[in-house]
Amino acid sequence: MDRRIYGGSAVTVLFLFLLISSSTASALSKNPNPSSGSGQINSNSVLVALLDSRYTELSELVEKALLLETLEDAVGRHNITIFAPRNEALERDLDPGFKRFLLEPGNLKSLQTLLMFHIIPNRVGSDQWPSEDSGRVKHHTLGNDHVHLSKTKVDGKKMVDSAEIIRPDDLTRPDGLIHGIERLLIPRAVQEDFNRRRSLQSISAVLPEGAPEVDPRTNRLKKKPAPVPAGSPPALPIQSAMAPGPSLAPAPAPGPGGKHHHFDGEAQVKDFIHTLLHYGGYNEMADILVNLTSLATEMGRLVSEGYVLTVLAPNDEAMAKLTTDQLSEPGAPEQIVYYHIIPEYQTEESMYNSVRRFGKVKFDTLRFPHKVAAKEADGSVKFGDGERSAYLFDPDIYTDGRISVQGIDGVLFPDVEEIVESVKKPVKKVVVQPRRGD
Repeated sequence: MDRRIYGGSAVTVLFLFLLISSSTASALSKNPNPSSGSGQINSNSVLVALLDSRYTELSELVEKALLLETLEDAVGRHNITIFAPRNEALERDLDPGFKRFLLEPGNLKSLQTLLMFHIIPNRVGSDQWPSEDSGRVKHHTLGNDHVHLSKTKVDGKKMVDSAEIIRPDDLTRPDGLIHGIERLLIPRAVQEDFNRRRSLQSISAVLPEGAPEVDPRTNRLKKKPAPVPAGSPPALPIQSAMAPGPSLAPAPAPGPGGKHHHFDGEAQVKDFIHTLLHYGGYNEMADILVNLTSLATEMGRLVSEGYVLTVLAPNDEAMAKLTTDQLSEPGAPEQIVYYHIIPEYQTEESMYNSVRRFGKVKFDTLRFPHKVAAKEADGSVKFGDGERSAYLFDPDIYTDGRISVQGIDGVLFPDVEEIVESVKKPVKKVVVQPRRGD
């Protein structure tokens, strides 16, 4: 778990400082006159102040939107003003569906447009705010849009569009300043894109219906089943929906599934595998899912059916410790991975809260009926016991609401006693009492 300094992570602040130093050195080598160069910022920049401020949720969104270099260039050319929403506006007050929409990998452009909507390329302090009589003043944003600054006539509150300025001039630096605002500003383009995606998800094709069926027991027409709402959880338990078992064939036998696919499981599995590869240190896990087994296809089908999954992904260092005997048996890689997949949607926060509250928690796995035990240890989540234990090492590598990937530093195996108990079933002896007269 990474250590944070107020709002920004220590790694991000270090990255930004190195980026600033390299860009400054490059600019000085090209133009020895500092007053005439552009793109030169230092550790006293408003961007560093933002990453090290109370606005942690906004800082994380800036990181996920890959806007650090763009904002560094903007700070080098302009004196900027940032309207930073308070953390509660992004944590509790924001629609969960809209937040998931912003964090989806395919909606990176919308997230960037939203964040650039909160920045204007000129310095506007609280003493430069328009008065009640001057009305609304339009300012262009970095996202080629515009916001209106105004002051209410009743109580004199400073406003940006419909959001109140609750912390004017909260952070001031030579190259810009930050105003704290009560809620998130949403540009019309992003809102329309969200509404369009949401309406498309609710549209389903009309399937042709066959002839009515007759119940042979009552000689009456069978009643149609109640319609299943889009996105509702599946009726079958996940063990019933899985393929019969690890197969030596190139692809597993298909498990039972419904005709409605409200989720694109194949695309979501592909996204999380690409995330593992780009994250670094989890190439072996991705290779097992795609090349050595057909589990990626199986996971995509389960997600398309409406199931949710949490993957405990061992890193490459842990996978390298696996012996040949552990991988040589038929179906061994599948069984190992099945034990690392939990049929629930868990994040680092939810698992840590569970072990903090209940002590030791056992999660179901796709290697039915074996369960993986978790408990709190050293301020983190520890899975398993003894030598076969592993710690939550890289939390929340991938989270999209259907698939969650948590990096761990070891490969987990079921306890020997648990395996023996599942194989050996107790035989109940029946004692026949002699009857009278025999």
